[in-house]
Amino acid sequence: MIALTASIERRAGGFSLDVSFEAPPGVTGIIGPSGAGKTMALQAIAGLNRPDKARIALGDEVFIDTADGISLPPEKRNIGYVFQEARLFPHMTVAANLDYGAKRRGPGAPASRAEVIELLGIAPLLERHPASLSGGEAQRVAIGRALLSAPRLLLMDEPLASLDIRRRREIMPFLEALHERLRLPVLFVSHNIDEIVRLADRVIVLHGGRIAAKGGVGEVLNRLDVQNLILGEAEDDSTGTILDAKVLRHDDADGLTEVGGEGFRLVVSKLVSPEGTPVRLRLRAKDVALATAAPSNLSIQNVIEGTIRLIEDASAGQVSVTLETRDRGAAIHALVTGRAARLLGLKKGMPVWALIKSVAIAGGK
Repeated sequence: MIALTASIERRAGGFSLDVSFEAPPGVTGIIGPSGAGKTMALQAIAGLNRPDKARIALGDEVFIDTADGISLPPEKRNIGYVFQEARLFPHMTVAANLDYGAKRRGPGAPASRAEVIELLGIAPLLERHPASLSGGEAQRVAIGRALLSAPRLLLMDEPLASLDIRRRREIMPFLEALHERLRLPVLFVSHNIDEIVRLADRVIVLHGGRIAAKGGVGEVLNRLDVQNLILGEAEDDSTGTILDAKVLRHDDADGLTEVGGEGFRLVVSKLVSPEGTPVRLRLRAKDVALATAAPSNLSIQNVIEGTIRLIEDASAGQVSVTLETRDRGAAIHALVTGRAARLLGLKKGMPVWALIKSVAIAGGK
């Protein structure tokens, strides 16, 4: 299994980047506020800037080692790079843009031309020119061109940032399909927590040029200190909980699916995935209400019993409450008003029931 290993130090103006990490095959999400050093790190890996001190390698192939005087030029690194803008050649058709990527093809292509076209759903676009494409269509073509160069590593620098919500929703299923099909290391930079939750296997949080946290998506992004670091810049500014679950059963009569994991079971709108399929869920803290007695006769179907583990003041007169499920299998964040917390007498160790008004399916189908 070929992994990327990177240790990078670079100073530019008054900013200093100093990071070390490993990215195995699969998607490693990189998230952090503007100016955290995300793009600078990707550019160093691609050979688009010159670090002051670095060792970057993909398996046994060393891209740069300043101590040994090694520095491969960008074209020798066999890296695919997808920018915020599609950067297609305007005078070429989509087919010709794809063929340009294939001309730079190295050995061991992750997918054939036909597979890339099918995965990205771009067969109807092949004879069109970039000017006639929507933003989402153009970005899918740009991703296809990068893949057809047969990269051993794919860098994606906020590839959805320039798209509106509708275009992002259009392209996300194609990115998920790529994630399932390709087994090369992918670094995916985003400001959007939902994109990271939906696509990434692991995550790196950058802040001020340093790694603030890294690890599994739920392990890292469920931490309130991490959420507070990134939410000021994130497009979805709601704290929340990420849960890994599996499809347990389908209720065809009511059009519902039961999903569950350690310490919880939830009902969601019917999914197409078979029983046993892993899914990733996101519960926004603002969509979780609390009760101090077992509720009854509710329209809300998802209720989880737990114990308050932590209470912290949040912004704008709100209180952040973390509860642990009854068998300690999961931690769930809720956001309530300070007034509600006082009236309910919330305190650490108190049994409570979480009333979950909405569940977002962030991964799986």
